[in-house]
Amino acid sequence: MMSPDGGERPARSLRAPGLGMLLAEMRGIFEFNASLMTAPFLLRAPRGDGHPVLALPGFLAGDLSMAPLRRYLTELGYEAHAWQMGRNLGGMTRLRAALRDRLAEIHASSGRKVSVVGWSLGGVYARDLALSAPEMVRYVVTLGSPFANDVRATNATRLYEALSGEVVGDDPEFLQAIGGDLPVPTTSIFSRADGVVNWHTCLLRPSVAAENVEVYLASHVGLGVNPAVLWAVADRLAQHEGQFSQFDRSGPFAIAYAPRERAQS
Repeated sequence: MMSPDGGERPARSLRAPGLGMLLAEMRGIFEFNASLMTAPFLLRAPRGDGHPVLALPGFLAGDLSMAPLRRYLTELGYEAHAWQMGRNLGGMTRLRAALRDRLAEIHASSGRKVSVVGWSLGGVYARDLALSAPEMVRYVVTLGSPFANDVRATNATRLYEALSGEVVGDDPEFLQAIGGDLPVPTTSIFSRADGVVNWHTCLLRPSVAAENVEVYLASHVGLGVNPAVLWAVADRLAQHEGQFSQFDRSGPFAIAYAPRERAQS
């Protein structure tokens, strides 16, 4: 795997976030309330051009968890779509074909490339879609998604393996691909205060079409409703197809973003 500075990333064993950080995930409800209170500011985000966006939920979650994000993107002028596959119980092998079919359905009905926003495990699926069907994917945004370094360093690994029947990290070829460069522009949004996923597993290798954006103090369960995250997602998706510029850490939520240099390390 590659490190954020472009060199080979050394193999290392990471730990899942501790119990204290996991318990602190309850603050996600405050992040949701904050997004409601700051709605007038959120609606000042760059407008969309009407292209379709597929929202993929995290492990154990379903379309309801992504409803606030989809509604927000719809308000901004996007064609937001649910994954329509029930609760995400994991299983990359089992779900890969169905995810590809869902992407193809949206692509065919709209006649346009589809941006994919994935929360946690949903972001791993989003990256896989970009690798397998780049001709249908416009942009990928991941929210607290463990795709790099030691991907077992999460507090959901054992439950994922029990429910999906898959062993996390047992396919080196897949890990190298999913953690490498994508053929489409991509942004990884993460928090060092994540109580479920070790933030090191969310770091992609920055390039001319890839970046990391760190949001201070965001919880894992709140990433899909945190107002600073919502703004960043909207800003990234508003870029013209085929174009990419680094995220401008300004606007009404500027204080919530770590400096670009810190987010790459």
